[in-house]
Amino acid sequence: MELEFLRKYLLDKNGATEELPFGPDALVFKLVGKIFAIVAWQSTPLRISLKCNPEHALALRAMYKSVRPGYHLNKEHWNTVTLDGSVPHDHLLEMIDHSYELVVRGLKKSDRIRLQDNN
Repeated sequence: MELEFLRKYLLDKNGATEELPFGPDALVFKLVGKIFAIVAWQSTPLRISLKCNPEHALALRAMYKSVRPGYHLNKEHWNTVTLDGSVPHDHLLEMIDHSYELVVRGLKKSDRIRLQDNN
């Protein structure tokens, strides 16, 4: 997967922003200040860290060798995926959508309403 496609997909999420709070090597994608994706954009191949509910995170790790516990993150709630082509494109997009939705569900009601109003 190419970096520009990945960035566009992440930034097309309603309310998504991109920041560099951890230095120039990690693109951080947030929703109302909450992280839903971190891209190690200078890695070859690219790596992306995504939120995931704990049971699903374990299942994905068992299914794909390239899905590992979150690098420098809460290993129960985060996976880091090496984008080496072993995870089908559509399944990776589903993982991104799941991460985003977990963050949306965790927002205050007023923030969720504001997000819907901007959509």
